[in-house]
Amino acid sequence: MEQAITFESDGLTLAGIIHIPDDLKAGEKRPAICVLHGFGSNKESQNSIWPAKTFADWGYITLRFDMRGCGNSGGEKNHINCLEQVEDTRNAITYMQGLAEVDAERIGLCGTSFGAAVTVYTAGVDDRVSAAISSGGWGNGERKFRGQHIGDQAWSAFTTMMEEGRKHSEKIGEPLMVPRYDIVPIPEHLRGNLAPGSVMMFPAETAISMFEFMADDVVGNIAPRPLLLLHSAADSVTPAEQSIELFKRAGQPSDLHLVADVDHFMFPEENPRIISILREWLNKYFPVDA
Repeated sequence: MEQAITFESDGLTLAGIIHIPDDLKAGEKRPAICVLHGFGSNKESQNSIWPAKTFADWGYITLRFDMRGCGNSGGEKNHINCLEQVEDTRNAITYMQGLAEVDAERIGLCGTSFGAAVTVYTAGVDDRVSAAISSGGWGNGERKFRGQHIGDQAWSAFTTMMEEGRKHSEKIGEPLMVPRYDIVPIPEHLRGNLAPGSVMMFPAETAISMFEFMADDVVGNIAPRPLLLLHSAADSVTPAEQSIELFKRAGQPSDLHLVADVDHFMFPEENPRIISILREWLNKYFPVDA
């Protein structure tokens, strides 16, 4: 069963979809997983729908929702900030804890790309997160961007854009708007994976927020809660070294899988190996039956 819901985050109304397992019995409590969408995306992305439905099929209560400024949620449209998304995620956890069907002590997070970075950071600063799954995530904004804007010319253009954005806001009092692919380049053959309604223009402050975001600094706080890091071995968007570095800094239990034959948007592909890794890991570290 799917149910449209809303919840509050910093005075804003966020929109979400709850997925309830078909075999949930009256009065029963189940663990929950909040699914976080990617950069400027929304809850209608296949990277959100597929895990939310799949985890519900496996017995978990799931929530996929639009971060502020995205999809049907409130907030200034197109204005995306990493730490604000962390707050939205923490408020999503609070909402889930208040549901009668949810075991309030067993709430996990699963995110893709930008949402994966937010997943790791949130788990590192909020011990209510019982388990965390990161797919194609990143832990160091500056190093990530250096891997995405390759060569002196591309790197200079990116850093100049951020500096001009700072000056523009100070002088004009309004943000300098920047095309999506000037911030995060995506090969043309992968652009069809973007959700309908994805944000295509961002303020330069969004890039600055990402540049300064450091999930690397808090990933070690997650242990002894479990962490699963998934990454395409040849990711065309976010360099795989980002998950490798997160793994180096993480405590135990943490698992890292670099997977061949998938790319950055791996969940919608329903790759049998990804399904096997997820199911076996959840059964071991975050089973439906405690």
